[in-house]
Amino acid sequence: MSPAQSFLIALLIIFTVPWMVWRVFKLDSCAPLAIIQIVGGVALGPGVLGHFMPQFHAAVFTPATITALGGIANWAVMVFVFLAGAELDLSSAWENRKDAGTTAALALIVPFIFGAAFMGYLLTQGNGWSGTAGQPLQVLLGAGMACAVTALPILVLLMQKLGILRQPFGQRVLRYASIDDLAIWGVLAAILFEWDRMATQFMFLVAFAGFSFLYRRLMQSLAEQERWAVALVWLITCGLAADMAGLHFMVGAFLAGAVTERRWFEEKYFDQLREAVLLVMMPVFFLSTGLRTRFDVGGVTVVLAALGFLIASVGGKLAGVQLAGKFLNWRKGEAWVVGWLLQTKALIMIIFVNVLLDRAIISASLFSSLLLMAVASTVLTIPMVGSARKLQTP
Repeated sequence: MSPAQSFLIALLIIFTVPWMVWRVFKLDSCAPLAIIQIVGGVALGPGVLGHFMPQFHAAVFTPATITALGGIANWAVMVFVFLAGAELDLSSAWENRKDAGTTAALALIVPFIFGAAFMGYLLTQGNGWSGTAGQPLQVLLGAGMACAVTALPILVLLMQKLGILRQPFGQRVLRYASIDDLAIWGVLAAILFEWDRMATQFMFLVAFAGFSFLYRRLMQSLAEQERWAVALVWLITCGLAADMAGLHFMVGAFLAGAVTERRWFEEKYFDQLREAVLLVMMPVFFLSTGLRTRFDVGGVTVVLAALGFLIASVGGKLAGVQLAGKFLNWRKGEAWVVGWLLQTKALIMIIFVNVLLDRAIISASLFSSLLLMAVASTVLTIPMVGSARKLQTP
């Protein structure tokens, strides 16, 4: 089989199998196609397909094919993270700072504590969870934040499906998620911080601040069609600079998006680009993620750890939002719906733990457990927030 043939067969599997499963079993009622594609990526990885059909797996997913898929996956996720950063609406959060700040803080801190505590327990039970370059504090921070993440882009898709995205209630939830999304990338930068490269990383941040000012001035003076080209150049430049500084290109991609105003682009085109990236390129990232799943500490142990993280994540998020609801005197039932929406993990958490795995801070087994937790938590969202329709305004 030629390299081109193995590459095209891999693409055929990536785009065909998850879609057929999603359609045949009519799973659109409980999960978007992206979630099924993530599950498909895990199933096609060495932990499942590679275990039961090792020869076929080795023939299709050759080193050359994996390298090619990895390049597409990196670009796909850079664009996706950039769009997620541009989704942030911090001005709206500031206008509603008491409600947004209180809710976002409790929705982040409580599941973070639960997740870090469970990670601490796992570390006392044996090796196999930390990466070769991971310090205990980095692993605790990473696992805790993985349990606290809210996947803003997937949250948008789920609320579109529920019919509440453009309503006041949906916009409230987006404000909470936006603040937490910003905190997540700040924590990731802190985890990746290297004392021996402190000067380089500081210089990157200073240069980023300066060039951001110039970038924003330039974007405001351009026509919309020109803005897209400049935005992509800005994205690549920030990703490259961040990676050279030791902060990983995903941090640069998010920062590039965070200083980009969504209002600079017509809303329908912005949404169409996000949907196109999800349809055309992100399935390759999902497969690349699945190819990295491992069950080195034992399959049952990895699954049990995923269950523990799921309990810490969902329980912590619901508890934190319930506290916020009591402090802010929300209507009965609101905290339940908000909590379930905010515990949506999926893409952003998977991107987050991919970075930690890239830097050998966490092991492949811990990565696999967190990946399974992210999928399970997101699949639970739509069934558990059916009552959100009752909050729609006439």
